[in-house]
Amino acid sequence: MSTLVALHLSLAMLAVAVGTAVLLRVKGTPTHKRLGRIWVALMAAVALSSFWIFGIRKGAGPSFVHLLSAWTLISLACALWFIRRGNVRAHRRFMIGSFVGLAGAGLFALAPGRTLYRFLFAA
Repeated sequence: MSTLVALHLSLAMLAVAVGTAVLLRVKGTPTHKRLGRIWVALMAAVALSSFWIFGIRKGAGPSFVHLLSAWTLISLACALWFIRRGNVRAHRRFMIGSFVGLAGAGLFALAPGRTLYRFLFAA
């Protein structure tokens, strides 16, 4: 596993942990806001780091996953924009959607043949 993929995976695992904590805690508290900021930074780092990972197409350049990374960055920006304008409902939808996307990407990364699958299950 390359250093970049290991960093990407580490950031993603941290994002899952912090995101879970944010979802389980009371909303609107100083702790929620602090953890939320950390989660957004982690998610942005995960999305940005993916732009240099080309394993799906065997090094042949970007894949559909990179579109999901771009959408993640847009979703995070929208969530921040909405909460700054007091639209909690839209903020919540974008944040939960981003978390579900992260979980889905993690499940997809566990598919046979993918780097994470080989790392965890291959001899």
